[in-house]
Order: sequence, then C-alpha cells, then structure tokens
Amino acid sequence: MINKRFLSIDEIADYLGLKKSTVYSWVHQRKVPYIKMGRLVKFDIQEINKWVKINTIHKD
Repeated sequence: MINKRFLSIDEIADYLGLKKSTVYSWVHQRKVPYIKMGRLVKFDIQEINKWVKINTIHKD
C-alpha cells in the first residue's frame, strides 16, 4: 500500500501497472488527472483512485 498522497510518474506507472510512456501520453492528452508542481507532474492518489473507479467498465 502506498503511504504518500502525491505520486511521481514512476510511482503512478508502477501503481497502475503501466509503462511510463503510457502515463506521459495520457498526461499530454489530459486523459488522467494530474497536478503541475512547478516543472514536476504529480498525481493525487485519491483522484487517481476515483478516476479508476469512474472509468471501470463492469460486465453486465
């Protein structure tokens, strides 16, 4: 379990099981919620969990 609230690109890619290039692409396309902290891109774990829940497709 991750104890930090704001995650880096490396951490969010690992958390979601994605390649860093996919996360960078999604940030560029604004497909995933992120925060700019100066030149850094960070991800709020609470917002990411909400985003995953909203974008989950349930089998009928």
